[in-house]
Amino acid sequence: MKILVFGSNGLVGNSLKRNLSQNDKYECIFSTRADTDLFSFKKTKETIKNFMPDLIINAAAKVGGIYANDTQGTQFLLDNLKININILESLIEYKTIKLINLGSSCIYPLNAENPISEKSFMNGTLEPTNSPYAMAKLTGIELGKTLNKDFGHKIINLMPTNLYGPNDNFDGLNSHVIPGLIFRMNKAKENGDDEFSIWGTGKPLREFLYVDDLSEAIIFIHENDIEEDLINVGSGIEISISSLANQIKNVIGFDGKLNFDSNMPDGNPRKLLDSSLINNLGWKAKTTLEDGLNLTYNWFKKNI
Repeated sequence: MKILVFGSNGLVGNSLKRNLSQNDKYECIFSTRADTDLFSFKKTKETIKNFMPDLIINAAAKVGGIYANDTQGTQFLLDNLKININILESLIEYKTIKLINLGSSCIYPLNAENPISEKSFMNGTLEPTNSPYAMAKLTGIELGKTLNKDFGHKIINLMPTNLYGPNDNFDGLNSHVIPGLIFRMNKAKENGDDEFSIWGTGKPLREFLYVDDLSEAIIFIHENDIEEDLINVGSGIEISISSLANQIKNVIGFDGKLNFDSNMPDGNPRKLLDSSLINNLGWKAKTTLEDGLNLTYNWFKKNI
């Protein structure tokens, strides 16, 4: 079984590398920007043609937190459109290659009923701060559906909830919430700061999934020949941003006061995925938030 992973240097790509490399029945290529320019249709198709995999896992994307999405919308839309279109168009003549394409829970409407099921797909207005990213992912899903309809391709779109873990983008401004808080709060601890500021009210509820659980879900879906074209992947547990920040505070050992800046955007007030489809098929997340945060912080201390 030959597997080609695009986006191997990212959060999910590195996790897949750790998990797939342990299995002798797979011959894997872990592609990065160094060998394939996914903004080029020609280069993307060359990589696929040269390896001719049985399965492609697309973990490549331009990602970021609220600030990055809100201030770099054009780039988020363009970059993610190019990546998805080039991979999917390259597959048109290769009908036997299966694709597992990774999306995001932000594709679902702002006012979707929680827990959010796959039936909410394209059923309302998107959350404004990340709609460009969501639109690119929606286009990829729709293109996959049409490839299946027109040519018979097997394309599975996974919609994971908020991911975190080793090899995440730890940055003070452009990261997602967990790596961003870890990066900034660790720095506040090192500086001996008495206070720590966090965007928003702290009230929004979020669901988080440790990245290795997603990798196991991907392998589970492949090995069990599951063919639903849209599948949510979540932990099923939600937590407020304020409670999350306090958990991270305990993991890091920061003694200062947490201040929430209500003048800054909260984003979606609640976003919990309905993962009953994949749960009923036999997969469930196994890493608790407490364990995942400790694993992530320990990796951060050793590598950042």
